[in-house]
Amino acid sequence: MTWKNPAILAVARSECQTADNRTGRTRHATEMGRARRLSRAARGCPPGPPDRGSRYPMPVSALICFCTCPDADSAERIATALVAERLAACVNLLPGLRSVYRWQRKVEAAAEVLLLVKTSAEAYPALQERLRQLHPYELPELLAVEAASGLPEYLQWLAAESRPVN
Repeated sequence: MTWKNPAILAVARSECQTADNRTGRTRHATEMGRARRLSRAARGCPPGPPDRGSRYPMPVSALICFCTCPDADSAERIATALVAERLAACVNLLPGLRSVYRWQRKVEAAAEVLLLVKTSAEAYPALQERLRQLHPYELPELLAVEAASGLPEYLQWLAAESRPVN
């Protein structure tokens, strides 16, 4: 069941979440004279939308960065530098990538190596600047995506290993 559907949300709001403004109790509990709020299941309502709160907060803001390189040598050089300089905790090199893109008004195709760079949000600005210095492309691809979740121990390791030394 999707909670983005307006019809489902309207039903949930009207039938399952109506509260008495004076007591805060649900309509069902108020009508029945009960002092406690009935659970959604007890009221015959579908479960609520997924909890997006901070019940299990992420210990660190982790980023997964995508960067393409023209060959294995430049990819290895960049990956090693980023990890050695503590700008990334880990870099995966994925060879065999074929990219099709528009560059200078022409459609181009090239074999490339994809770097998957794992870093912290704290280290990202320095990583971005260093990548510009290291990369052979005039305009390097660098896209960062925030990780929604992860193994807490891994995230702690990532944070510890991607702290740039000033």
